[in-house]
This record gives sequence, C-alpha cells and structure tokens, in this order.
Amino acid sequence: MDATALLLSRIQFGFTISFHIIFPAFTIGLAAWLTVLEAMHMRTGRPVYQALFEFWLKIFGVAFGMGVVSGVVMGFQFGTNWSVLSKMSGPIQGPLLSYETFTAFMLEASFFGVLVFGRKRVPPWFYLFSTAMVSLGTTLSAFWIMVNNSWMQVPVGYVFQNGYFAPDDWTKIIFNSVVWSRFPHMLLAAYLTGAFCVAATGAWYVLRGDYYAESRVMLRMGLFLAAILIPVQLLFGHLVGDYVHDHQPAKFAAIEGRWHDEQPASEVLIGLPDPATESNKFEIKVPILGSIIASSSLSSKEVGLADFVPQDRPPVLIPFVTFRIMVGCGLIMLAIAWLGSYLSIKRRLRRNRAMLWAIFLSFPLPFIAILTGWYVAEVGRQPWAIYGLLRTADAVTPFLTASAAMTSLVLFGAVYLFIFSFGTFYIYRLLRTGPTRLVVEPPHGASPNRPMSLADPELIRSGYRSAGE
Repeated sequence: MDATALLLSRIQFGFTISFHIIFPAFTIGLAAWLTVLEAMHMRTGRPVYQALFEFWLKIFGVAFGMGVVSGVVMGFQFGTNWSVLSKMSGPIQGPLLSYETFTAFMLEASFFGVLVFGRKRVPPWFYLFSTAMVSLGTTLSAFWIMVNNSWMQVPVGYVFQNGYFAPDDWTKIIFNSVVWSRFPHMLLAAYLTGAFCVAATGAWYVLRGDYYAESRVMLRMGLFLAAILIPVQLLFGHLVGDYVHDHQPAKFAAIEGRWHDEQPASEVLIGLPDPATESNKFEIKVPILGSIIASSSLSSKEVGLADFVPQDRPPVLIPFVTFRIMVGCGLIMLAIAWLGSYLSIKRRLRRNRAMLWAIFLSFPLPFIAILTGWYVAEVGRQPWAIYGLLRTADAVTPFLTASAAMTSLVLFGAVYLFIFSFGTFYIYRLLRTGPTRLVVEPPHGASPNRPMSLADPELIRSGYRSAGE
C-alpha cells in the first residue's frame, strides 16, 4: 500500500481522534460523578463525599486539559488535511462547531474556575450549581459533536448549490433522527467510563487495605450505576444498529460479515473476512439470528456486500472485528457490574479478592469499547466523508503532499507521546496517592503540647483517620 497523502491523512486523523475521544468521554462521566458527590455532601454533610469530590476534581482538571489540547489539533487538521471537506461543508459544520464553543466550552471554562477557587468564596448552593453547569457543559459538547458527526453519517436538511452544502432546514439537521440514538449511546458510554474508573479505583484501595470509607462509596456507587446503565446501553446500541441497517446497508453488511444476500439471514459470531474470496474463514454462525437482530423477523432478506460495487464497499475487517470487541467488552462489564453489585448487597465484596481484582482490572474496558465503537462508525462509513455525497478521497486537501502529511504525522506522534505520557502518569500518581484525608478527631493518645501541633505533618501521618470513617 502506497503512503499517499490521503492514506497518511486518514492515519493521522484516526491517531489524533483516538487520543482525543477518551478524554472527553472520561470527563463527561466524571463531571456527572462530581455533581452527585457535591449533592450528597450538601444533603448528608458527610466528609467522605467532600474528600472524594476534591480528589476526583483534580483528576477531572488534568483530563479536561488534555481533552482541550487534543481537540484543538482536530480543528487544525480540517484546514490542513481536509480543506475540501471544510470548504464544501463549512456552512453546516462551521456553525455546529461554533455552537459547541459558545454553549458548551463557555460553561465548562467559566464554572470550572468556580470549582477550583470558589469552595470558600461562594455559597454551597452556588458551588453545587457550578458543578452541575460544568456537567451540563460537557454534555452539550458531546451533543453538538454528535449532531455534526450524525449529519456526516446521514445528511439531511441541506441543499447543494455552487459547490457547497448549505443548510436548508436547521431543525432537520439538529433534530436528525439518528442523533437521538447516537447521542444517548455516546453519553451512556461516558457515564459507564466514569462508573468503572471510580469502581476500579475503589477496588484498588480495598486491595491495598487503604481508604476504607472512600473505597466503600466508590465501589457501591460505581458498580450500582454500571449495573443499571449497561442494559440501557445495550438497548441504545441496538437502536444505533437499526439506523445503520436502514441508512448505511454496506456498513451493516461489513459489520455482520455478510458477503451475499441471505433469507433468512444467519448471524456470524466469529470469523475472518477475506475480501479476495468474498467469504469468511473459520466462520461460526447461528442460522436465522441475523434476520432477528436486523429486522426483528424470522424470515427477512438481508443484503450482502456483493450487492455493492467494490469502490462503494467499506473495509470489512476493521468494522467486523472492532464491533465484536465492543460488544464483548460490554458483556464483560455487565457481568462484573451485576456480580459485583450482588456481592456488595450481600456485604461479601470486600472479602472476595478475586472479584476485587476483576473490578480493578476492568478499568480499560469502557475506553476500549468507546474506541472500537468509534472505529466501527467511522471506518464503516468509508469510502465516504459525507455519506453518499462526498468521497473521502475527494475531501483531502488537493495540494497536500505525502511528505508534508508524513512530517505532520510524525510531529503529532512525538508531541502526543510527550504530553499525554506525562498527563497520564500524573493522573496515575493522583490515583495512587488517593483522597486527601481530613482530620475529624485527634489521634488516639495524642497530647498536643502546642496549639497547632495537630497540623504537624508527622503527627497527621502517624494517626489521622480516613475522611469518612
């Protein structure tokens, strides 16, 4: 395969968006978690909720910063590598991205300052309100991005004139029917990411024998939330599959690994698609199940990739494999969340180290599910940048050379490796250090011999109690 400017631009975009998407997804879930913690602290007055809030606020700040940095790079690429796409779809995509800046980023940036500096400067109700506004801002950001991306997946409400895609009906664009399955799907993925990271951190502290009260709250709230949300996520995942089936049949056939029309259609569980022979190697499939999943029918006819000319087919292997990884991660998370919640209710979770290890090691699963789900959506959309209207090969900057694309790819790779390695390591150090402990009573047996001796770091290290104990 030749390293053309088009191929290198696609690799570069896939590389940068893979870094970018995990941080907003993480911060959306964390922002909601912070809002719940602050509300619980106001309602109960228990110090454990404030300690956890202060702890996760630091992690949110670092992840938020890295999400902003990686998002800025995305905007530059539209101008440098995808100028034809930007020019032709600018009348629609430009305003949508501006809406994100004005409604979402303004909320996040303004009220995040209150969270960092305003704990003792604003009333408690306003502090809680600010936390909710940060959460709303992250949610709105996801909404506008999903509106934009959904228009590229299923273009509606536009007219094509003078070489541009111009808005004809903003209501149709913003309230595109596919948005209302894809946006909740993405939002739930973000909440599950936050829930599993919180639960995994709680399991880690239990395994270390540290932070009893904090780990108890993190484990229970993280697992219970995941146990409730995962079945809902599976429902919205099915609805997303419905839109792909109805609007993007070639992508659907690639995901299913279906090469030829079948009636009734079988469901390929595992296999290795081979485009050369238009068949799957090592295939294991279940008869009729494909029709049931695709059309809720026992006898529906489902189309295969052979119905489309080769130049209109997406790459098969990536959507086929990544879809199964995504679903597999979801099913493993469901088992962990349900079993962990059951053991927690029975008060047997803290003694079950095997389960605690499973929860701790599960923290990458939601990130893997988000990344693979995004690959299914974006690689499966090929060869189209705007589905059915503009091919990716025609959207790249015409004068971009392979050497220029390679140079920027190498530079991005080096910068991302440097920045995100340090950022991720810093988050790890924050997690390893744990919540700041609050002194709620003097250490047993301590006899202060001067007024401020309780603030002595050595004394605090020797005997203070966990925030919520």
